[in-house]
Amino acid sequence: MARYFCRNCGKDYSSIRDLTSFRCPRSPLGAGKGPHELYEGSEKDRYTCKYCGKTYRTIMDMTLMDCPRHPSGPGKGKHSPAL
Repeated sequence: MARYFCRNCGKDYSSIRDLTSFRCPRSPLGAGKGPHELYEGSEKDRYTCKYCGKTYRTIMDMTLMDCPRHPSGPGKGKHSPAL
């Protein structure tokens, strides 16, 4: 069964339709103000932050933490998965 991940919060869904039907608690627009966004990379054993290079086991783990090298500044944005 295919799994589709949100690039902002890491939650997985069985279809793209389900993923985009719900509001994301970690949307860049604010908590619950934007839809989940599809992570377009493939499922992996490890995910790497595109800003700082740190690796995580899941996208969900990655997006919980602030990234020290985020373009908005240290502590002003979450890690984001690289494709």
